[in-house]
Amino acid sequence: MSLHPRRARRLPWGTVVWLTVVWVFLWGDLSAANVVAGGTLALLVTLGLRMASVDFHGTVHPWGVVRLFARFAWDLLRASFEVAFLALRPRYTPHGAVIGVQLRSHSDLYLTMTAELCSLVPGSLVVEAHRLTGRLYLHVLDVRAAGGIEAARQAVLDQEERVLRAFASRAELRSAGLLAPETAGVRG
Repeated sequence: MSLHPRRARRLPWGTVVWLTVVWVFLWGDLSAANVVAGGTLALLVTLGLRMASVDFHGTVHPWGVVRLFARFAWDLLRASFEVAFLALRPRYTPHGAVIGVQLRSHSDLYLTMTAELCSLVPGSLVVEAHRLTGRLYLHVLDVRAAGGIEAARQAVLDQEERVLRAFASRAELRSAGLLAPETAGVRG
C-alpha cells in the first residue's frame, strides 16, 4: 500500500498509539509481539477506515478537567452502590424511563463526550444521539432514585456544563449560554 507523501505526514500517530495501548490492555499482556500486533492493527484501522475529522476550537482548562473527572469519579462510585442496592433489594421494581435532553452546545465533540460520560455511569445509558439537533435520549434505570425526570435531565445538563467548562472556548461557552454576552462598549 503506497501512501501519497502528504498523506503519510498526516498519519494520526496519536490515534495509532492510543489504539495500540488499548489493544495491549485488552489482551492484558505487555509483550513485544502484542505491541507489534496492536500497532499493525492500529495502522490498518487508521489507514483503511475513513474517519471523520473532529473540529476542536476549544481550550483545555486544567481546573475544569479536574472538576470534570473528580465529579465523574464520584458519580461512578455513587451510582455503582445505588445499582448494586437495587439489584439486591427484594420485591422492588425500579421505574425506568427514556428521557430526551436538549443539550446547549452544537458541537459533535461535546455531544459525544457528554454521551459517553453519561453512559459510563451505572443506571443510565444513552440510547440515541441526534447530532443535528443536539438531543440525547437516555434510559434511566430508576427515575425515583434519580430524583425524578427533571432531576435526571438536569444531571445530564450538569455533565455537559462540566465538559464545556473543561474544554470549550469562551465563544463556545457564550454560545451555550454559560457566559454573559460581551458588550461592544461601555457608555457612561
